[in-house]
Amino acid sequence: MPDAPRPDTPRPDTQLPDELHKSIVDNLADGVYFVEPDRTIRYWNRGAERLTGYQAPDLVGRHCYDNILAHVDAQGNSLCHSTCPLAASMSDGESRDVTIWLRHREGYRKPVRVRTAAVRDEAGAIIGGVETFSDASAVVRAAEAADRARLEALTDELTGLPNRRMFDAALRGRLENLGRYGWQFGLLVVDIDLFKAVNDQFGHAFGDAVLAGVAKTLQGAVRGGDMVARWGGEEFAVLVEASDVAGLGETAERVRALVGQSEVRHDNKVVTVQVSVGGSLASRDDSAEVLFERVDGALYSAKRDGRNRIAIVE
Repeated sequence: MPDAPRPDTPRPDTQLPDELHKSIVDNLADGVYFVEPDRTIRYWNRGAERLTGYQAPDLVGRHCYDNILAHVDAQGNSLCHSTCPLAASMSDGESRDVTIWLRHREGYRKPVRVRTAAVRDEAGAIIGGVETFSDASAVVRAAEAADRARLEALTDELTGLPNRRMFDAALRGRLENLGRYGWQFGLLVVDIDLFKAVNDQFGHAFGDAVLAGVAKTLQGAVRGGDMVARWGGEEFAVLVEASDVAGLGETAERVRALVGQSEVRHDNKVVTVQVSVGGSLASRDDSAEVLFERVDGALYSAKRDGRNRIAIVE
């Protein structure tokens, strides 16, 4: 005699009543809505009401492309009439998982994590699409905070330039490319002349203004492929795309001249500062330490010979 079925074992043909299904979905924290193939909204749950501010009667019977929620991507591009993920899922049957920004009923933008899927009948034909979405504000804020932390770890707080850590990584990369591909470059070290005297006479706040002002001038003095970094104290380092000493010297002279023709204005004071520049082309057998030692020697020569000068060594 076969064993009787256990009372807690569901029968294969057991199905939940439609009203129970609706009650379960209605009480999800996530927003859920269903559209027909023509993108008419037929269901809008309470989670969607909470996340958007729109009640079901506001949207059921409307088309999702009526642009009520005005979905946009991170670049602000409208999605409702172009790359709508729900329309795409109904077209190719593939699910999608993206972050977009909807417009709340009160007018502000809210980031939401959206998951879309096609809904099929028993024969496998697509009869609509379902979208679930959840508040992604905390996720977006966490990602932005992580980006800021990474940026702060690699930039100088005062000038906004790459810091020594980022510069060291860039220099290693340039040296590797020089050895592997022969891509030549040069290194400049720029030192503000008599910076201690400026600090002593006008105070540290003015000294900071000098550093920030020189940093901006340096950024405008180099080309797009070059890199300026705060090396430390009153020194800046510049990686220059240069194939010969003449090209490196041209950049060094431009840096020296433009800084000398600039003014630093702070707290009703105006000061002109000058810089000395040392430089050298990198060679295939250079390490970062050897290259910097050579450039430091050139910088010392420029300062010894009277400051406000450039010195480029082979």
